[in-house]
Amino acid sequence: MNTRHAQYMLTILKEGSITAAARKLYVSQPSLSQTVRLVENSLGTPIFNRTTDPITLTYAGEKYMEAARQILTIHSNLEKEISEITHEDHGTIRLGIPVQRAMEVLPYILPRFKDRYPHVEIRVTEDGSSAIETMAREGNVDLACLTTSPKYEELEYIFVEAEELVLLTSRLSALAGRIPAGTPIDITEARNETFINIKPGHSVRDIQDRLFILKEMQPRVMFETVSIEVAKRTAIACGAVMICPRNYLDTTPQLLPHCVTYPLTGIENRRCFYICHRKDRYLTRFMKDFISMVTTREQAPGIPPCLDGQEEIPGGYPLNPESSGWSWDSGNSRWKS
Repeated sequence: MNTRHAQYMLTILKEGSITAAARKLYVSQPSLSQTVRLVENSLGTPIFNRTTDPITLTYAGEKYMEAARQILTIHSNLEKEISEITHEDHGTIRLGIPVQRAMEVLPYILPRFKDRYPHVEIRVTEDGSSAIETMAREGNVDLACLTTSPKYEELEYIFVEAEELVLLTSRLSALAGRIPAGTPIDITEARNETFINIKPGHSVRDIQDRLFILKEMQPRVMFETVSIEVAKRTAIACGAVMICPRNYLDTTPQLLPHCVTYPLTGIENRRCFYICHRKDRYLTRFMKDFISMVTTREQAPGIPPCLDGQEEIPGGYPLNPESSGWSWDSGNSRWKS
């Protein structure tokens, strides 16, 4: 088995057909089919079940793919080790990260990282936490920033911070008029509300779906979006509700006077922010330093503090107005102490 054949076979499996894989690999379909026959002839047994759509693996194919992933990992680790020996401050980090998390993390990390490693390229792949976790398991990214609970033995999860999920809605919504802001509630209190959903592939959506099944809820849905930012703003504007990580509210302090939040009870698995990688992945010095910067999250020069450690948000409002004894003046649309 050589690395080119291993990569080709894994791509066929991922894309679901030889034709789709050929387009992905920029090779002709006949050429790729010939490579498959060559590999199967060398093994003396088929790798793929060609009668299924998408294509599936035979038992021998499952063993081949397992070995192929190991070989590609060994090859990649060797390349990184040789590169670090010859060029300690040159290389690439393939980083998987959700869009909202990237807004929160990258402006802090990259100025310091690029100052220390100007010749290291950061290749960013943006997707939901669940999808990013799969990419890390399959070796398609070197480092993954995601919100989850550790569940895969092959991944090393490095804790960054804990998160709390809250239900967010407009201050003028019916729910806000019925229940005081900041009250811990069960999701069933929003059974008759209209939801804005985050699309599947994000950990928020995974937890929401589990809650709805557990509580036998089928609420109205206004629309789905990949963006927590879009969901926040639209929920406030339309009097809808959404499930949101509390720390993501800090990125838009101007919205806080117009919304209320309720901590959600009954969530068994606490969400935490981790940076993770495969345990068999060789980490270069600059990868280790990148991880260290994410876990410490020191203030980057020239970047606004974005509420880190602050007791007030711009305009003099406290970060948690209700718990600070402030009240909402609906006539003037502002907080007052």
